[in-house]
Parts: sequence; C-alpha cells; structure tokens
Amino acid sequence: MGLLFVESLPGPKVFKCKYCGVDSASPDAIVSKGFRGRHGRAYLFESVVNVSLGPNEDRYLMTGLHTVNDIYCSCCQQLLGWRYEKAYNEDQKYKEGKYILEKKMMLKEGW
Repeated sequence: MGLLFVESLPGPKVFKCKYCGVDSASPDAIVSKGFRGRHGRAYLFESVVNVSLGPNEDRYLMTGLHTVNDIYCSCCQQLLGWRYEKAYNEDQKYKEGKYILEKKMMLKEGW
C-alpha cells in the first residue's frame, strides 16, 4: 500500500467527506444547488478533490440518459455522488465533466 496524497482546500468554508473529514469541494466551485441525488438534495460542482472515479455506466436519470461515473472518497472509499461523463440530450450537455456531491454525504466546515 502506497502513500495517499490528500489535497487541502484554502478558505474558511469547505465541503468535507462526512465519514472521514477529508476536503471534497470548495463552495466557489458550486454550479447549482438544485439537484437531487440518491439520498435527497445534491449540489453540482465544477471541480472536486480527493475522489476516485468508478467505471463508466449509462443511467437514466430525471433529465434523461447520461453516462456517469460514481465518485468515491479517496481516503475512506465512501460513495459521495457521481461525475457526468456524457449527456445524450443537447440541453443537458452543460453537465459534462461536472460532479454531483450529495448533501447527506458532506459536512460543511466554516459555516
């Protein structure tokens, strides 16, 4: 087993993994707060840190068919949300390359 590289985010406000407390995202990277995940409310982020990607998977979501990757905390391997790899509907293309983090899986530090 090798060393784990963990990125720390600057700023007083940070979203962290609820299970191990490692930094996951900055509030500055939020694109939208109006999303739903498996467990309720979720946020769409431009970028996240300290996550690993699962394999590509086609899923029918509320807005149609998407190719997504589940995202896991790189420290504790807890499922945190997913990444939009591809959107098949033209009006959903803005999601490609962006990340969903479920609010239930996050802690807010500095609020």
